[in-house]
Parts: sequence; structure tokens; C-alpha cells
Amino acid sequence: MAQAPVWLTYGFTYLAAAVIAVPIARALGLGAIIGYLAAGIAIGPWGLALVSNVQDILHFAEFGVVLMLFLVGLELQPSRLWSLRRPIFGLGTAQMVGCAALLWAAAWAFGLPWRVGLVGALGLALSSTAIALQVINERNLMRTDSGQKAFSILLFQDVAAIPILALLPLLGVAVRAAELDHPHEVQELLLEAAKILGVVGAIVLGGRLALRPLLRWIAKSKTPEIFTATSLFLVVGIAMLMLSVGLSMALGAFLAGVLLADSEFRRELETDIEPFKGLLLGLFFIAVGMSIDFGVILRTPWGMLALLLGFLGIKALVIWTLARVTAMPYQERPVFTLLLAQGGEFAFVVFQAGAGFRAIPAEMASLLIGAVALSMLISPLLLVLLDRVLLKRFATLKTAPQAQEISEPQSAPVIIAGFGRYGQIVARMMLAQGVPATVLDHSVEMLEVAHTFGYRVFYGDATRVNLLRMAGAEHARILVVAVDAPEQSLKIVQLAKKHFPQLQIVARARRDALARAARSGRGACGTRGVRVQPAHRTHRAGAQRPVAARGRHLGRALPRAQHGAVQPHVRAPQRPRGHDRRRQAGPRPAGGADGQGAPGTPGRGGGWRRPAARCAPGTQGSITKEPVAPVHQALQALVSIADYRYPSTRRVREG
Repeated sequence: MAQAPVWLTYGFTYLAAAVIAVPIARALGLGAIIGYLAAGIAIGPWGLALVSNVQDILHFAEFGVVLMLFLVGLELQPSRLWSLRRPIFGLGTAQMVGCAALLWAAAWAFGLPWRVGLVGALGLALSSTAIALQVINERNLMRTDSGQKAFSILLFQDVAAIPILALLPLLGVAVRAAELDHPHEVQELLLEAAKILGVVGAIVLGGRLALRPLLRWIAKSKTPEIFTATSLFLVVGIAMLMLSVGLSMALGAFLAGVLLADSEFRRELETDIEPFKGLLLGLFFIAVGMSIDFGVILRTPWGMLALLLGFLGIKALVIWTLARVTAMPYQERPVFTLLLAQGGEFAFVVFQAGAGFRAIPAEMASLLIGAVALSMLISPLLLVLLDRVLLKRFATLKTAPQAQEISEPQSAPVIIAGFGRYGQIVARMMLAQGVPATVLDHSVEMLEVAHTFGYRVFYGDATRVNLLRMAGAEHARILVVAVDAPEQSLKIVQLAKKHFPQLQIVARARRDALARAARSGRGACGTRGVRVQPAHRTHRAGAQRPVAARGRHLGRALPRAQHGAVQPHVRAPQRPRGHDRRRQAGPRPAGGADGQGAPGTPGRGGGWRRPAARCAPGTQGSITKEPVAPVHQALQALVSIADYRYPSTRRVREG
């Protein structure tokens, strides 16, 4: 019987361990990271010993951290960081400086070298972003004072981890320089440090000048798999370049993410990288669990216990003091302290890299990694215990008055999928009405046009649920489907109705007869309390309107659907003149010899008589002062259709 390759055996082992451990950990309320760590411990050398070459696997799995930092960089636009400078850099700096200073002082008091104490203090001062954000989301703490301030500190720590990683090679250079006696060798190390700074500067400059043009050129090929390959190519290439000069791969990935944070390809890059990041990051935590040296812990159990309790106590003291100084409500301080007291996933990277650069001894790195892993294991347990003890107090948390200040900017109320001719007309009218809109398209040229007008633009296929969610579909009110292909439009509508049921959907349909649209429009207006005079009698006058005119009317009507009322300031179509009026009127309807036809129909000579459509009682606004023509009214009504789909009978709205 043929033996399976080693890589296949290891792959099956990792997947089996993750599939078993992670669901159990989540069911117990411990989180996925704890499950990955437990899986690594179980299959590692101190468990079932199913895997032996732990260090090689850890180096490969570090690429998951590289992708995670790339995504962190994509989220940190320089403009957003500057606007949130007070809550992020104020609280974040106080927490990092306070914790690192006290931890460094404690290390110096125990006789550790200053370099070892500095690396250990900086790594232990970081908190677990994954665990803290999971707790914040599960307990709906983002709008509370504790959740707001914890989020700001975590965001600063994500940024602070990058300079810490950049500092490690320099500390390693200093260690090697101290071991050298020849001045020429010391000079070579200084040249190496200058080379590092030059490479970082070249990456920043090249990213500003070359990354966006490259992505635009690839996007014009309209081949999604090539765009995904290009995304991975950029991350791997920059990471390898940083590694070639002795810097961390994670630093290069973070720089690449920051350089692309303001580009129109940001969300598409996130959608492409996210699956790889999740798998490789899980593999990284499994490898970390396998690499925990329980031999060091067993040789010095009291030292490990003292280290664990010491750094948890120092961090808790600093964080509690910050909560008190910032006047945080007393009942929120315990959960705020436990959210940030444990060690973080970036500490694993810091200590592994520190040992690689010889900034700290390997024995000390193993001890610190074990302490951080144990703190992450007990942190969810402490939160569960706190929940049970103080459950009544935490049920009455008050919303922070400025919680929205640090959260993601609110999405636009209208999302336009497709920025072709029809989508551009609707978007321009939305802009004229002062209603913000978000544009999705897979054409780089169209997105460049939309970006010049100030729209939020996202490159990618609107049939991808993750892209719709990143564009703000969960909080938007209206989705305009303006793509050309009917099959793609149908798929977008089906996905939107399934995943975002609160959306009102307006979809472009290819139909020349306005009568069917008018019937559906009257039904939609009835659901919103608007009484509309029969519009089908005058469809001859408006059926020949070009698509541009219909798009303009739809654009004017969309703000009404957003606000839930008909506004009085929208103008009716202008009165036709001369022979154009006679040509547009078509056959004369039976309206009487005096030229006064039925309400809302062309009279003698093709003249318009505007119907007195009005809002139902209880609605705001009125259109009685300036009535709207029936064709315009029917187009207005289409924006209220929430159950649109493409049935075989080609009806606009069902039932």
C-alpha cells in the first residue's frame, strides 16, 4: 500500500485538529483562537506528537500573520487615523507607555539586561485584538464607553506593533556590534542599518507611484483570478524584499496595506485575501500551540506563575487607572480591564522575531510565549466568570455619547451596483439632491469617473456578498441594480434579498411598455400611502422617452424613497412645444371637444393636464402645489418596490 506524502499527512492532521477543537472552543464561549492553540498543543510534541518539524511549520504559518497585517494596513487610512487622533493616540499611547515602562522597570529590578527587558515589556504590553473584538461584538459593547475606549487602544496597538517589529533588527544589530571588536565590522553593521532604512523608503515611494497603476492595468483585463494572484504577488514580493534586508515580513505587508488603504481596490483586495488569511492565521496559532515549550514551564513552574501574575497585574493596574482618569463608569471598568489585560497574538511574532534577531535569548522567548499563551487561555474564562458575577450590573450599560467617533464611518444610504450609462444618470441626480451614494463596478474607468465626483467607490463584482457587506449593505436603505446583464442583475437581487432583507431594491429592467411599470408603480405607491391617478392612460406620451430621461426621473425620485415622503421641489416634465408636442401626443384620446381630456391625459393639441396627486394623511410633504406628470409619477413609484425579481412573465413586481 502506497504511503501518503508527508505534506498530505500533516495537512490532514491540521484540518482534523482544527475541525474538532475550534467548534468545541466556540461552543464553550472561549473563541476560535483558544481552539487553535488547544489543537496545536494536542498534536504537538507535548501532546500526541503527531507533528515533529514545528519550527519549519511555524515559519510557513507566519505568512498568516503577514496577511493579517496587510489587512490591518488596508483598514488604517492616514486620513482616518488623523481624524481619530485624540481617542486613538491619546489613550493608546498612555496604555502602551504606562504598561511598557512598568514592565521594563520590573525586568530591570530582577536583573535582566536592558535589551531583553525592553523587548519583553513591549511584547507583553500588547493585547489580543482578536479576543477583545470578539468579546466587544458578542456583548454589543461598541457603543458603550468601555467598548469605545478599548477599541481605540486596540487600534493604536495594531499600529504600534509595526515600529516594535522594526526595532528588533536594530536591537539585534546593537547586540552584534557589542560582540565585535574590529571597527570595520561595526561600520558594516551601520551600513546595514542604513540599507534597511533605504529599502523601507523605496517601498513607500514605489508603492505610491507603482501599486495603483499596476492594479488598474490588471483590473482592465477583467480576470478575477489574475487580480487575486496579483494581490498575493504584491504581499509576498514586498514581504520577501523586507526579509532580504533582515526586516520582518509583517512590516512590509503592513506598509503595502497602508499604501493601498485609500485606493478604489481596497475592498476587493480584502475580499480576495480574507480566505487565505483566515486559514493561514489559524495554522499560525496551531503552530504557536505546538511550539509552546512545556519543558521550560515545568522546569521553572514558579517562575512562570510569577511572570504570568506579574504582567497581568501590572497591565490591569495601568488599564484600571486609565479607566478611572477618563471618568469611565465604575460598572464598566472590570470588563474594560479584562479586555486588555491579556497578552496578544502580536506578542508571539515579537518574541519569535526577537529570538531570531538575537535581541533576546531563545530560552527567554519560550518562557514569554508560554506566559502569553496561558494568559490568552485564562482570559475568556475570567470574562465568563465576571459575566456571571456582575451580570446584573452589566445589563444596564449606558451608551457612550461619542461612540460613533471611533467606529467605521457610516455607509451611504444608497448603493448603486453598476456605473454605466444608467447608473451614472441615477448617481448624478442623487448627487444633485444631496443624497450620498456608494458605487460598485468592475470597470476601472467608470470608478475613476465616480471618484472624481466624490462617491465612495468599490472595485469588484457586486454578486459577491462580502463586497456588498463591505460597501455598507447592512446599513443602507436602497440598492440600485444598474448592471447591463440580466443574469447578473438577477443574482445581485437574489443575494441582496437573502442577506440584506431590509434593503429596498430598484433594478433595471429591459421593457418598452410603460403600462406594466405603471401598474406596479401604483401598487408600490399604495404601500407607501401615496394615491396616484391612473398613469396607464398616458403611457403613449412617455413610452418613447429615452433611457437618459427615465434615469433622470429615477434619480430625482430616489431621495424620496430614502426619506419616506414625496418632496415638493421636484419639477414635472416641461411642456412640449410646437410640432414636438403634436408628435409626442400620439393619437388623440377620447377627452371631449374642448381639449380637456381625462385627468392625466393629453388634451387637444397634445397639451398636458397634470393630475392632482397628493400624499395620504399622516405623511410629510405634499405635491399639491406643484403636481407631477403621470409618467414621472409612475417612475417615482418604482423606487418603493422591495420585492423585485425577474420572473418568467417579466413582471416588475410580484403581487
